[in-house]
Amino acid sequence: MRVNLASSNPALLSIMEQPDQMITLDANFLIPPQRSRITSLGFDFETFRKLWLDPVFSAFPNLAIHEAVLDELIESSTRQYADEMLNSCPPRLQVHRDSTLTKAERMLRDAIERRIYPLTRYDPLWDNRDDRGEVKTLAYIAAKGLLYFAAHDSNALKLIENAEKWSTGLDNVQAIRMYEIIFYLYTHGLADRRGLKMLYKYRYYLTDREKESNPGWGHFIESMDKLYGSTGAK
Repeated sequence: MRVNLASSNPALLSIMEQPDQMITLDANFLIPPQRSRITSLGFDFETFRKLWLDPVFSAFPNLAIHEAVLDELIESSTRQYADEMLNSCPPRLQVHRDSTLTKAERMLRDAIERRIYPLTRYDPLWDNRDDRGEVKTLAYIAAKGLLYFAAHDSNALKLIENAEKWSTGLDNVQAIRMYEIIFYLYTHGLADRRGLKMLYKYRYYLTDREKESNPGWGHFIESMDKLYGSTGAK
């Protein structure tokens, strides 16, 4: 995953100003990262909860996931956490359900899904799990006119970034990347800064290739400060 420091993200600027806007999450925002092909090191759930999940849910009061993503949360600790957020009073997590779509929205959702699924590993005929959550989520929020999709998955993000070029129908959806939320939490003092640094390095600065293309932690924070200025901190 490439860290882009060339320009600011209007979506991040918007949620910095109004963090109570609805943000729809992909599964990788909720599941502890494991890069087992590269390293034996990873995050146990309690560590991930403390340095990432709790701060995210404290910072943003209007988070949501699609029902297909909820189905992906098969690890007991992650699913239990999601259920806690869903069942809290008031709920701290909402579920997007296709059954709530109007007839017109359902037709639009189906049309968008037909456009984007060939660009993924998902096949509606098989209804396989590969990329299912991303496809279902993006088609739903585009049909509903919801703006923000927060993800780490590069393929899902490309569907948004190349919306016009690939005619995905996702032109009005705006992507928020994990490193941008890491910066938000860091600059607002909403999470342990050493933990955020550790998460950033694990996600974006672990392999030799990532170290060649992505900034180190100090350069990352300095560059993001330049992009977002006084908007980044309160």
